[in-house]
Amino acid sequence: MKDNYHHGDLRNALIEAGIKIINENGEDALSLRKVAAACGVSHAAPYAHFPDKESLLSAIKETVTNDFLSELEKAANGSKVKNAQEAIMAMGERYILFFRNNPDYFNFLFHKQKPEVHTDMSKDYPNDYAPFLMFKRYLNKYFEESGIRLSAKEKEIGLIKTWGLVQGLSSIAGMENVNATISWKVLAKECLK
Repeated sequence: MKDNYHHGDLRNALIEAGIKIINENGEDALSLRKVAAACGVSHAAPYAHFPDKESLLSAIKETVTNDFLSELEKAANGSKVKNAQEAIMAMGERYILFFRNNPDYFNFLFHKQKPEVHTDMSKDYPNDYAPFLMFKRYLNKYFEESGIRLSAKEKEIGLIKTWGLVQGLSSIAGMENVNATISWKVLAKECLK
């Protein structure tokens, strides 16, 4: 991490170092001293941004979630998106590419933080992970726009199949030793057709 830190961006460098520490050694291993060492700064430097470990952990969770959600929102609201089906396709592609470009985020979110999700399509749950909830809402909108009449069970199966495809491709895309001969942008688009 020392090579990645540039003056003026210490807060983000500390967050990225924290993600790596959690992914490698678990949340209990996280400390302000360890992120300082990983960034090559004094042990006191992180305190200018985070008063304690809990605030650093909170900032890590918030940063990863906000970055991910922002990417999905950009995709869904893109100028070429005309309906819910196109929004879902754009979000799926962006989902895969986001984790291809940020594999540490995938591990942090889905293996360390384990965000809460409910696959019941009939209602929103207040504790559902915001990016998942957005995806679920667009899928419901797609069912409405397309006039597809499905039972609650069929809608839930549709959600799991769609999410499973994107989640699985994201997992593969973020693996270090997977060397595709086709760009992941092309692969994402082709697999989501």
